[in-house]
Amino acid sequence: MTGIEPLRTIKRRWPAIIGAVLSLAMIAGLGHELLGAGLAGLDRAVPRSPLFYLAFIVLYLAPPVFDFLIFRRLWAIPLAGLIALVKKRIANDVVLGYSGEAYFYAWARQRAHIVAAPFGAVKDVSILSAIAGNAVTLTMIVLALPFGFHLIPPDMTRYMYGSLAVIFGTSIPFLVFSRRVFSLSRSELWYVFAMQVSRLLVGTVALAMAWHFGLPGVSVSMWLFLSAGRLLFSRLPLLPNKDLLFANFAILVIGEDAALSELIAFVAAAVLLVHVLLIVVFAIGDLIQRRKRA
Repeated sequence: MTGIEPLRTIKRRWPAIIGAVLSLAMIAGLGHELLGAGLAGLDRAVPRSPLFYLAFIVLYLAPPVFDFLIFRRLWAIPLAGLIALVKKRIANDVVLGYSGEAYFYAWARQRAHIVAAPFGAVKDVSILSAIAGNAVTLTMIVLALPFGFHLIPPDMTRYMYGSLAVIFGTSIPFLVFSRRVFSLSRSELWYVFAMQVSRLLVGTVALAMAWHFGLPGVSVSMWLFLSAGRLLFSRLPLLPNKDLLFANFAILVIGEDAALSELIAFVAAAVLLVHVLLIVVFAIGDLIQRRKRA
């Protein structure tokens, strides 16, 4: 029995171990991005309008805030859970897709007093996030394709159709077998879906407003069109070089290639910089809490 005790200890501590590993991976990923091309946009023209930074804050906080509203209803998590959800956003951005969900699941497992079995809710929220993204993307395609189809390069058309088929096909099984896939109640599922769609819409509008205040010479309606297009390009799975393709698409639509490239680079680099600052702040806060407990 004494030989089994270390295994039991490891089993109890595995959520903390996973959380620590993913935190280190976040720091490593951020360092790689920032020391690579991430800071390239920061030495260029910096937007002067304070409204740009207000829109940027909304853009950055939309994912964790909407996640907090979701899990506040599902688990009644405290405000401190927002920090874990910010870390979830960072992990998804700079480590691997859905690594943030693994981090948040580990965080929830360490807090059994909040929820005894968090896997089902985390799984359902992740699936509904993907379905909401696919639904919004398909809707935007229906609305935008008649106006922008002629702007798509001919050699990209087959990737577009193939991507649409993948998006539609990957969503259907979850809807057909929803009773076997999902563990939340129907009312909770509809609430989560509505919040995920709202998150995407708020993020799309916030990005458009940030771009508008960065380059005020371009109309808000055009930026909204491009912001929707960015969401569209990011969700299409078969398109190669999505960022480059979107940048070329945006330049083709509005021109101002140098200024637009610098603005897109600045927004991307600013997101990475905020990631780094928050990770440092969280690490200092965790260190202070450990010393107080000691």
